[in-house]
Formats: sequence, C-alpha cells, structure tokens
Amino acid sequence: MSLTLKNIYKIFFFAGIFFIPVNSYEGISFLGEYKQEGAIVLFLISYFFFLINIAFKRFINIPYKNIIFQVLVLFIIWIIISTLFNFPSVNQNYIKETSGINRFIRQFFSLTIVLLLFILAYNIYTDYTVKNIFFKLRRVFLYSFILVCIYGVIEILVVYYGILSLKKVILLFNYFPFTNVYLDYTFKRISSFSLEPPFLAIYLMTIAGWMYSYIVTSKKSNLKKYIPTIFIFIITFYSGSRTALVVISIQFIVFLVTLFSINNYYRKLVNRFLLATIVLLIAVFSIKSNDFSKAINEKVNSLNFVNNLLENTSNRTRFGIQYASIIVFTENPIFGVGFGQQAYKARPKYPKWATENNYEFRLWYLNDKVKSFPPGYNLYTRLLAETGIIGFFIFSFLLGLLIFQSKKLISNSLGLEKIINVVLLVSFTGFIINWLQIDSFRIFGFWICLALIIKQIQDRKVENA
Repeated sequence: MSLTLKNIYKIFFFAGIFFIPVNSYEGISFLGEYKQEGAIVLFLISYFFFLINIAFKRFINIPYKNIIFQVLVLFIIWIIISTLFNFPSVNQNYIKETSGINRFIRQFFSLTIVLLLFILAYNIYTDYTVKNIFFKLRRVFLYSFILVCIYGVIEILVVYYGILSLKKVILLFNYFPFTNVYLDYTFKRISSFSLEPPFLAIYLMTIAGWMYSYIVTSKKSNLKKYIPTIFIFIITFYSGSRTALVVISIQFIVFLVTLFSINNYYRKLVNRFLLATIVLLIAVFSIKSNDFSKAINEKVNSLNFVNNLLENTSNRTRFGIQYASIIVFTENPIFGVGFGQQAYKARPKYPKWATENNYEFRLWYLNDKVKSFPPGYNLYTRLLAETGIIGFFIFSFLLGLLIFQSKKLISNSLGLEKIINVVLLVSFTGFIINWLQIDSFRIFGFWICLALIIKQIQDRKVENA
C-alpha cells in the first residue's frame, strides 16, 4: 500500500509540474491567489496522498541539518515574530471587507502551500540520484514546453500574422484542462496556456536554464539540441513581456559565461554557438532587414523605462506601489508592519503622480467594492515593509546562499552534475531578478529547484561521511 501511495503522489507531482504554465481558466475561488493555477490542483492531490503515506510510514525526510533549510525556517519564524510584534495594528487593519488577521492567515496559508511543495519535492528526490531526477524534471519541462510552443505558434499566426483560418484550431484548446483560449488582437501579445503574458514569462524563466542545457548534454552534433533554446527566445519575443526579454537574456548570458569558465571543451562549444548565432542573425537581417530593424526598435523602445514610467499607466502603478512600500519600511524599519499587511499601510502613502488619472487605482486598488488586494509588484520592497530590515536580510541571505552554493557545486562537481548546477544557477538568477517585479512566493520553479540543490548538498555529505 505504501508503494502504491508513493507512486500515486509522484505521478500527480510530475503532472503538476507539466501543468505549471496552464492557468487561464476561471479557477477555484477558495484557493485565493492560487485559484487559477492548474498545477496546484494536481499538487494538492499529490500532497493528500503524500500525507497519507507519511501517516502509514510515520516517517518524512526533512533536511533540518542543511544550512539553506535552517535559514528558510529562520525566515518563517521571523515572519511570525514580526506579525506578533505588530498584532495591535494587525488587529485593527481593515479594507476591502478583509481584516488584517484574515489577511495574515491567507498569506501565511499561501506561503505554506509552496513550502509543502518544497517538502514534497525533496522527499520524492530522495528516491532518485541527482542525475535521474534532473532528467525526469527536464523531460517533463520539455513536454510541457512543446505543448506551449504548439499553442503559441498557432496563436502567433492568428493574432500577429492574421491567419484567421487557424482560429478554429486554436479554439480546440478550450477542451484542454484548466484552459480558456484568449486571443489578444489589440496588443498582439501571446500568452499560450497562461492567463496573461506575465504569467507565461514566469514559466519561460522557470524552464529557460533546463532548455539551454540541451545544448551541452546532447550527444548528437545536429541542430536539434538548439531548438529548445531557440523557441525560448521566439515565444519570449512574441509574448511582448519586457521583463521576460531582459531576464531570459540575462539567464542566457549567465549560462554562456559559466560554461565558458569551466574548461576548453565548453569554451569551444560556446564559441561555435555564438558564431552560428551571428551568422544566423546576419542572414535574417539581410533577408528581412526592414522587418528586423522595426522589431528591434520596438523592443528597445519598450525597454525605455523612463518614458514608460511617464506614459504607461501600469508602470506608474507599479512604481507608485513600490514607492509606498519603501515609505512604510522607513517608518517601520526593524519589524515592519506584519506579514500580509503592506497594502493596509501603503494605501495612504501612494504618491499623487501614480494615482492621478490612473484608472487602475480608481477602479481596483482604491475601490473597496473590489475585494482583491493591490499587488506589491516587488517581493523585496514588500518584505522590507512587512518584515523590516531583519526579514529582508534573512531572505536576501537565503538567496545569496543559493547562488554561492550553486557556484560551489559547479566548481566541485564533474560531468553532468556540473551542468545540473549550471542550470540551478541560471534558474535562481532568473527567480531573483523576477522578484523585482512580482511580490508573490507563488513561483513553483523556485521551490522545485530549492529542493534539488539541497538534495545535492545532502548527498555529498553522505558521500564524504
């Protein structure tokens, strides 16, 4: 029975990973910020069978001696301490028909869900070698990405190139689980199975390093090993996400630079790849010079953050909320205002340049009839406001530790394990940068990678014992 339960929760775990990009349906309201995540339904089923299995076995793997895990636990403890310190204020907070205590419970529950994902992943990983789990995860990511690309390419042909005859084909995806097809004819941005381009961007950042790794792990010398990387950039380009374009480019640079620093074999591989890329770009530019120049100019202009701040309503909202969070932090520098309480305290501090003539504040964020809370748009400013400098420092130390350990593992490993750690370094780099524009811990890939790096460290301790 125990073995059967284990197989069941493993199946649902990997199925959940496959469905990470799928979140465009109406959702399940009681799941809060996870309500539209198709993956969470499968992860919750996996949790259920995992907990039953624990009850029968009376055993669970917890890496309590690992420094990364200890820092994570310290962060959670500080969240509770900072909220208890602010309890009188938390108890009085009330907007959008939601009390401060209710808000804390919801946000802590949201954090608990991804912590359970981390524990589940770690326990599953302990049944495999690091190499085996890497290949299993990468295979699931690849199959998922293939489906995303099929949907995405059809979507590009319909909304970007106006091949409307394919609309009937793409509408068939309405029958796919957790999916409602939406075509953006106005801005011509694709989102594939995801609700919006920013959600697709998070998924692409999550799998980027894993797809890049095919370049160096494939034994064949043909062009097939480059296809996943090429499609990462194609889908990113057509998603229209400025953040994704920047982050995925940085991830690719980190990947190439890290490979280049390892040994001569990888240096030659990187040089050949760069040479082939340059030749390809010259060929594309010579054939479609006008279209290529126009596309590049559009992307460069989209990255002009100064102009976008003045002209783009969403960016004014984003920077205005981040600014308010910093003001809240300066007034509560040590303990913050309590976990989940940023929106209450930031509300009277939104700058006029952000709220004036801004429909997002008028219709949503300052409208108490709309129950959804305004996002913080930046995890780091949110943590500064809610947990103070101590909570921010603990979480930042955790992220720094992950980068340090990834680099250390790259230096101290050989062959495939070295590439696995390059993938982890690339992935953590993407997550860290991405949290500059999203304030949620609901980044499944981070917790999946966190469990994998801890698994490696623990295995090395056993080998060296």
